[in-house]
Amino acid sequence: NNGGMPDPNCARESIWLPYMRDVLKCDADTVLIGHSSGAEAAMRLLESGTRLRGCVLVSACHTDLGEPSEAAAGYYNRPWDWAKIRGSCDWMVQFHSDNDPFIPLETEARVVAKGLGLDCTADFRVVSGGSHFFEPFPELLEAIAEKLAQEKQLAIDKR
Repeated sequence: NNGGMPDPNCARESIWLPYMRDVLKCDADTVLIGHSSGAEAAMRLLESGTRLRGCVLVSACHTDLGEPSEAAAGYYNRPWDWAKIRGSCDWMVQFHSDNDPFIPLETEARVVAKGLGLDCTADFRVVSGGSHFFEPFPELLEAIAEKLAQEKQLAIDKR
């Protein structure tokens, strides 16, 4: 699979979640970045009880967008347990673009953000002109560095 995820075209939950748990060994020390279908996989992984240190969602949605191939992936066949997802990681950041050609900002990304309690916080970040984030973007690494620095400061403050 050239170092990437197995089943990259279908992104089936039945393949990705075991791979994330058993091969990638995602656990409480992991900062997981999920893009597009990977964001839904990250949310279902958290919902399944896997604990993560942090999670970054990029171009997340909550429905199959009416696409049969998305429906077949398996992520959308049941309601999302937003509280369990959010409660299974120490911190979470969500990115979306104001011009994503596939996943609408208002009816998809903002619904995810609201469900996770990120919608009225600095942890829901809309990037101008980011499209579907086909290329790396500096805000991603900046957000992770910011969260790790906050963790470090909290540890110092607890001493």
